[in-house]
Order: sequence, then C-alpha cells, then structure tokens
Amino acid sequence: MIIYADAACACDGNEKDGDKMSLKERLMKVRSDAEENIGKSETSDELESFRVKFLGKKGEVTALLSEMGKLSKEERPVIGQIANEVRSHIEEAIKEKKEQLREAELKKKLEEEGAYTLFCNIEIPLITVLGEIQYNGMLVDKNELISFGNELKGQLAELTKEIYELAGEEFNINSTQQLGTILFEKMGLPAPKKNKKGYSTDVDTLEKLRLASPIIEKILNYRTLTKLNSTYVEGLIPYINPVTGRIHSYFHQTITATGRISSAEPNLQNIPSREELGRNIKKAFKPKDGYVYIDADYSQIELRVLSHMAHDENMMKAFRNDEDIHREVASKVFNVPFEEVTKEQRSRAKAVNFGIVYGITDFGLAAQIGCSRKQAKEYIENYLDKYEGIRTYMEKVTSDAKENGYVQTLFGRRRYIPELKSSNYMVREFGKRAAMNTPIQGTAADIMKIAMNNVYAKIQEEKLDAMIILQVHDELILEVKESEKEKAKEILKQCMEQATKLDIPLKVEMTEAKSWYEAK
Repeated sequence: MIIYADAACACDGNEKDGDKMSLKERLMKVRSDAEENIGKSETSDELESFRVKFLGKKGEVTALLSEMGKLSKEERPVIGQIANEVRSHIEEAIKEKKEQLREAELKKKLEEEGAYTLFCNIEIPLITVLGEIQYNGMLVDKNELISFGNELKGQLAELTKEIYELAGEEFNINSTQQLGTILFEKMGLPAPKKNKKGYSTDVDTLEKLRLASPIIEKILNYRTLTKLNSTYVEGLIPYINPVTGRIHSYFHQTITATGRISSAEPNLQNIPSREELGRNIKKAFKPKDGYVYIDADYSQIELRVLSHMAHDENMMKAFRNDEDIHREVASKVFNVPFEEVTKEQRSRAKAVNFGIVYGITDFGLAAQIGCSRKQAKEYIENYLDKYEGIRTYMEKVTSDAKENGYVQTLFGRRRYIPELKSSNYMVREFGKRAAMNTPIQGTAADIMKIAMNNVYAKIQEEKLDAMIILQVHDELILEVKESEKEKAKEILKQCMEQATKLDIPLKVEMTEAKSWYEAK
C-alpha cells in the first residue's frame, strides 16, 4: 500500500486554486478506477485493454501528466511523485492480476484434464525433495575410482595387444573404417553391405560375427572397457565436488514422457548394475563414517500396476499369495506344473512379463531371448490367452488412446500420442507401444514420487539423521546414521508400501550396505 500523506500535505500547502488540487484528485481517482477495473478483469485481453486505458501513450495517466506544465516549479515535483507512484501502483496491480489469471487458467486446465491433484499433491512437493537430493549428493572415494580406472587401462592394454596379434598388424581399434578394413578385407569375415562410410562395425553387426573369429569377442570387450573408463571413471571424476567430496547430480521431474525422474550431469541412474565389472564402479560410492546406506526397491511394481489396471484375476491371485510371478507365468505359458518350471523357462517368462509392459513385439522378444520369431509370437499369444484381463486391457487402452488422442496414469498424468494417427506403419506401432506402456510406467513413476514425498516428510517429522541421496527408477537410497537405521527402514517400508492403495499389495525389498555396490 502506497501512502501519499507527505506528498499530499506538501501540495496542499501551496495549492490555492482548484485546478491544481483537481489534478491531484484526478490522479487519485485514476488510481482508484484502475484498481477497480483491474480487479474485475477476467481475461488477459481485458487486462491488456485496461493497461492501455490507464498507462498507454494516450492513457489517462499520460494525459494528466501533460497538464504538469500548468504547475509551478515547486509543485511539479510533488505532483510528479504522486503520478509516478500511481503509475507504479497500477503496474504492480496489473502484474499481480496477470499472475492470478495465469494461475486460474492453469488450474482450470489442470482440473479439466484431471491433473490438478497430481500437480499440487505430487509434483509441487517433489520440487523440494529433488532439491534436497541434489544438495545432499553421494559421497565418492576418488582414489578408489582412479584405482579402478587404472585397472581398466591395464586390461585395455592387454586386449589391444591381443587384438593386434589376431589382426596381424597394429591399427586404430576405435576407427570404424580401419576396423572394417581389417575384419572384412584382410581377415575375410562375412561382410555386411558397404555404405558410403565403409563397413558397419556396430554392436549388432559384431554380435552376429561373434563365433566367426576370436577377435570379435575381444573387440566387444575392448569397447565395453573403453566406455566404462571414459564414461564412468574419467567421466565421473570431474563431477566430484572439491569441497563436499560428493557428486551432486541434477534430477528432472518432468522431462520424460512417462513422468519418470531422470538424472543428469552426471546421470547416476545409468551407472552399470548388471555386468559385474561395471558394478565395480559402485564400490567407490560410500556413506560417511558412522552411516550406512539403506536401499529400498519396489518389487515388480510395474507388473503389480499392470495387474491392478487390467484387473486380471490370475495375476492378482499370484501377487496376493506372494508367489514367484515369473515362475507362475512360466507354468501357465509353457503348460508345466509350477514345481517343474526350469530356470530357462522362468527366464523366458520373465522376458515376456516385462516385454508385455513395454509393448514388446514378437520380433523384439525373439531377439531378446534368442528364439525364432514364430516361437516368440506363440509365447506372447499363450501369455495373453492365460491372462485374458491383460489382453482386454491392452486392446482397450489402445482403442481409447486412438479415440481420445492420449492415455493417462491412475493419478491423471496425461500423455498425448499423435503417432497413433500417423500414415507411417512404424510410427503407428510406436504409438501403440507408447499407449500400452505409458499408463503402467507412468503410474509406477507417480507412486514412487508419492513415496519420496512421504519419506522426506516423515524424516523431517521424526528429526531422523538421514537423507535421501538417490532415486533410480523403482529404487530409493538413504544415507542414515547407523544408530537410526532400523527407524529408517520402518519409515521406508511404511511410506513406500502405503504410497497408494491398489487391488494387490505393494512390496518393498530393503538392503543395508556400506557401499552402493553392496546395496544390491
């Protein structure tokens, strides 16, 4: 609120004629009229018209200022100050109203799309949580990282020597052109079709030639080790904060189409976790002295979400009975008793399970598990025959997406899929896969975000000496004081398993560790 008492008194002391007092009064009336009109504005267009009316080149404030020439030298600064303050007040009122209208418009749109609760209760609180995770960072033993890098360099040197011996000469292994010449011209290996840049030596090409010569295996290993060293050793070291000794990765909550949280600079979500050699990088990530990592991982959350959304009785029964879902699927797909399911059958059923979530094709499944396309198609059809609820759900969600143009998660997160109406077959197929997997992946992502908000709030409430340091898809890692680890486990279990209520229970698996490597 702007106070004009001093200015008004100064003016009153010199104002003897009505015209001069009238100018001040008129300025104050403009201020009052502007406030009233701005407050009543319902659209941005209305607001803009009032801005022009009061502040434009031909606006009311400008018109009144043109009368300043009639005032004495002493009076001009006083009236000028009032005029400037009136202008500033109107500008501020317009700014505030513009923000109100913008918020009202956003709220209306979110409500129309059923995403207002998602925005207010999930995404907005998550800003604070992700900010905390970034601030906390993960402590890294730089020396251990360097030591592992030296180990990789030693292995690379040995591999290089072996590759040269098999090739019969030295060459640049990283050069596609030189490698292609060695493999397909000098060594005479079955050559792919030559393009403008020469022979392709990508992973797919080399994988097909793995049995043709021992040099292929060594080249693939060479590439793996090179990437490990360049990306995950030499690539991570510059990100270690010299003050904290931690890597403070950025976490983005709205970049991915499914709503999943992503990591960057560096991407800590992409640290290798399957290959043992790659996993060794995680040995360098350790809690500070007196603290431990508590790693909490949702068990098969996407399959649980799928069974809930599809309301498939067979799958829900398996989860309610806490059965091995992959063994259960294998039993039904391969028509063998549950107890007689082989390790290979379970592995293939697992691929089908997760493949269904991601909208996998028979071609994709065949390549993944190493079988014929015909056999892969049979696996998928057997699966959908035995889990009819999932087939019905997949068909309905795709049909609804074509009609509506979008799909939604259980919490109202919407993804538009224009690809479904493309004239290009491959683009349409991508659209179908996106329509099938987005509600599942997106709902799982929403559940994780809810859990993160709840875990963070509970840690603050309990004043626990613990902090969230990393989120990786379905996994949440806390750095906790050893004496408080049991309490932290209780909080994680409660907040994650009760993040939302599904028709089948959510399950969390936890491990306690002194390094990220040990957490799995």
